Amino acid sequence: MLKIRLARGGAKKRPYYSIVVADSRSPRDGRFIEKVGAYNPLLKRDDPTRVTLKVERIQEWIKKGAQPTDRVARFLSVEGLAEWQAGNNPKKAEPGRKAKERAEERAQREADRLAAEESAKAEAAAAAAAASEAPVEDAVAEEAPAEDAQAEA
Repeated sequence: MLKIRLARGGAKKRPYYSIVVADSRSPRDGRFIEKVGAYNPLLKRDDPTRVTLKVERIQEWIKKGAQPTDRVARFLSVEGLAEWQAGNNPKKAEPGRKAKERAEERAQREADRLAAEESAKAEAAAAAAAASEAPVEDAVAEEAPAEDAQAEA
């Protein structure tokens, strides 16, 4: 399948793109069939030389079945050669399947931890209640032998 796409050129941090017709299987900056324009993103948006197109050649390639990529379709829509519609992907920000599974596991571990803390607090409260009752009985039991010891003496 033929694509009308961008091929990156220029130095590091100084991009310059050629608009080329290439086979979709060839590398981005690799072999292409024909150069049909240029795009310099460093120029201002209103600069007329920011995007240069060979309109006639692009029309011929589109008639032959070449498909423009999304970015090139934007440029062509300004010239009236192709229609470009903004994509709408509402699931883009939604996490993937594995991320959802990890989130569920994390939530389950957190719920288990909270349940364990609640049960530990309940046990501690029950033990504290039992401990507060036990010293009263122990004190009564301790007083009785002390009285017995005094009576014997």
